[in-house]
Amino acid sequence: MLVVATALIFAAYNGKAQEGAITPEVLSDIKQSVWDEPDDRALINAVSNNDIKKLALNRENVGKVNHYFSHKVETTGITDQKSTGRCWLFTGLNILKPIVLEKLDTKEFEFSQNYNFFWDQLEKSNLFLEAIISTTDKPEDDRTVDWIFKHPIQDGGQWTTFADVVKKYGLVPKSAMPETHQSENTRSVRSLIAKKLRGNAIELRQMFSEGKTKEELREEKITMLSDIYRILVLSFGQPPQEFEWQYKTTDGNITEVKSYTPLEFYNEYVGIDLDEYVMFMNDPSREYGKLYEIEYDRSMVEGYNWNYINLKNEKIKAFAKTSILDKQAMYFSCDVGKQLNRDEGTLDVKNYAYNDLMGVNFDMNKANRIKTYQSASTHGMALIGLNIDQKGAIDKWLLENSWGAKSGNKGYLTMTDEWFDEYMFRVVINKKYVDEETLKILEQEPIKLPPWDPMFAFEE
Repeated sequence: MLVVATALIFAAYNGKAQEGAITPEVLSDIKQSVWDEPDDRALINAVSNNDIKKLALNRENVGKVNHYFSHKVETTGITDQKSTGRCWLFTGLNILKPIVLEKLDTKEFEFSQNYNFFWDQLEKSNLFLEAIISTTDKPEDDRTVDWIFKHPIQDGGQWTTFADVVKKYGLVPKSAMPETHQSENTRSVRSLIAKKLRGNAIELRQMFSEGKTKEELREEKITMLSDIYRILVLSFGQPPQEFEWQYKTTDGNITEVKSYTPLEFYNEYVGIDLDEYVMFMNDPSREYGKLYEIEYDRSMVEGYNWNYINLKNEKIKAFAKTSILDKQAMYFSCDVGKQLNRDEGTLDVKNYAYNDLMGVNFDMNKANRIKTYQSASTHGMALIGLNIDQKGAIDKWLLENSWGAKSGNKGYLTMTDEWFDEYMFRVVINKKYVDEETLKILEQEPIKLPPWDPMFAFEE
């Protein structure tokens, strides 16, 4: 009956199918993948009426990965980025937090994410308008211009986004600029800013076509940024230029009240050089041992396009191990949604058996996943621990997440070493933990890649 009905459908197309079309004969062959047997009918009922991920859960693997670690960086307090794409900011602040906890001799401290995010959004707005001004002589259908209009502003970012905004604006404790509803739910304000920026961009391009100079466009840009600043203040509050602060030590003493500017606070309680960190990537689709740079990918005009060294996982792990043994956390980003068991708080390639459930082979290697947009870095977390097993090998790693204490294992995720190989993309490590031969790669002329490269989705 189905074959007859299908034949009638094809007849409606004047009886002649295009080459490569699904003909009745092709459809008959395709249908052989499903048999009308009791087991298949039961499977169809199960899959069509339930959560696929729950059905694919590998029960034999549940509970096999524990959360004990031989070495970890001591920290306290799980953060929550709420309904935002600020993981890069939370991650950056979380790797600095253990430094402050030790210097202050306290267990109660958190940076203001809202403060740095305010400046990040203003700087990204300025960067967008500058990109528009610099490309006013290009047609609207130019690929770069098109990409700029598609990405006026976003929550996402990565290490250099974080480092640039901290170096310029400093840091403040959370009490100096607490979160607001808008900073924890950024979709609406981000949409408004994007709309305003795109409208501004059209105005700037029109002014250029009417003979205005780029200097005149930049004068107009200041008025445009004033509107953006107003939106940000209404949404996130006014960032402090100076603030008063005190804290409680582990022995219960309350310190005296002191005044700081954000840069003074950073220099006194963090005091590390963020330029002394290097980003490593594991991208098997490209040559290892090379330095790469992403064009049009920074957070501010005077900032830097982000550079990274592409290395094999074995070398990256060796540097990361040295950092953790020295109690230094690292910025880490990955494709977090792949094989994540939120209930268990584990990242393990054995968590879900989709091949077994569907009777279809979904396997792809990492290089092909990258090249086909199947996998990219989607989330940043702080890498703070590892476990060395009885044979002396690393079998798992510890990540401090920013999804709240109720997510995963009390806010943390345990990642198997095998998962690290498949879905880790970036680790940022202090240069003092990296050998001289690897650091020499930083002297290379970077290979430039376009911002629309499949490897470089923004972390959210």
